[in-house]
Amino acid sequence: MTNNQTQNQESNIRKVALTALAGTSIEWYDFFLYGAAAALIFPKAFFPEATPTTALLLSFGSFAVGFIARPVGGIIFGHFGDRIGRKRTLVLALVLMGTASTLIGLLPTYAMIGVAAPILLTILRFAQGLAIGGQWGGAMLLVTESAPDDKRGFYGAFAQAGAPVGVILANLAFITISAMVSDEFFNTWGWRIPFIASAVLIGISMYIQLNLEDTKAFRELEASKKENEHSSGVDSKISKSPILLAIQKYPKRILLAAGAFLSVQVTFYILIAFLLAYGVQSAGMSRDDMLTAVLISSAIMVPVQFVFSSYSDRHGRRGIFMFGALLTALWAFAIFPLVDTGSFWLTVLAITGGLTFLAMMYGPQAAFFTELFSTEVRYSGASLGYQLGAIVGGALAPTIAVTLWTEYSVIWVSVYIAIASALTILSVMMLSETYKSNLN
Repeated sequence: MTNNQTQNQESNIRKVALTALAGTSIEWYDFFLYGAAAALIFPKAFFPEATPTTALLLSFGSFAVGFIARPVGGIIFGHFGDRIGRKRTLVLALVLMGTASTLIGLLPTYAMIGVAAPILLTILRFAQGLAIGGQWGGAMLLVTESAPDDKRGFYGAFAQAGAPVGVILANLAFITISAMVSDEFFNTWGWRIPFIASAVLIGISMYIQLNLEDTKAFRELEASKKENEHSSGVDSKISKSPILLAIQKYPKRILLAAGAFLSVQVTFYILIAFLLAYGVQSAGMSRDDMLTAVLISSAIMVPVQFVFSSYSDRHGRRGIFMFGALLTALWAFAIFPLVDTGSFWLTVLAITGGLTFLAMMYGPQAAFFTELFSTEVRYSGASLGYQLGAIVGGALAPTIAVTLWTEYSVIWVSVYIAIASALTILSVMMLSETYKSNLN
């Protein structure tokens, strides 16, 4: 390969990586934005007839619908991602998220249209879940299948960085709008602005459609299918569904991939959601201090992911993944004593430590999951494993944590994190090392 070819390849992968980062960041921003609104706005706006506690539960119930939809989105988009390509499917997922989030910002409240308002809100949240279920597979495959073999982990981290960046953007959006307008305006119209701004996703999707090629691995797969179709006279389009083929071919890997994701999901949602309530109610921290602590820690998590992802390119995925899970299990018992001090900086330390050890797993995950599955079912297999782990680990993590804390003791929340981390270690131990595999 000439120097010009190498430079062109590097320029292209950087463009792909930065585009994936932009798309996933705003996609996760939308997903997390709903969580903040579910706590602050939606109970009164969409469930005013219920008692405050019931309204909050109903609001968080609509939030959980997004998690239920994620594996469905993984199945649907995984199918089309393996059929029509990573790029086109990612574009569809981004457009769906941008449209659903913008419509939430334009949605009439209960006072305007009655019970239809919360019904429509829940439907749009389901659409958000479908989109997030589809976008991860598309974004991470667009990057990892385009990256050089020896830098697959590093470039895969661009897709992974979207989650902490999304947390930062969602919190900053509400904090900024809240500071700029009166409480009355914020509660009626101000909260809508961050959602309506999601329309920018549609612009990003158009950029991807017009300026990026599909991955080399998928193009080669398509060429191979056409060649086989020509020689055999059998239409490849009538072959078995990719999701069914993935389940048939890799049932164990899909389940183990889901298990590998448990520690990340449980720990992440406890740190960014449950800990906010715990810090305010138990440690006497202010809401702004807790939000700021999460913002600082999330910002630190972003570069840390790249460090560990690069390490995985040189030394393997499994070792750093399991070590991260082990450190997460141990750190779980330091988190709450640190927060209980009521010290802002010790709280930052508690969250940063958790997110740093989590990044040892989440950073290399894109490359790891990519390498577990063959090209013809990679979108389906990786997405299904990821989203199953998300719904088992993430959907109920804050609720379980609240129950353990209020009914027993907060130490059991630490035990919960440690158990999830132990299951992750066992799952990764049962998977093969993948970092030297060739995707093409």
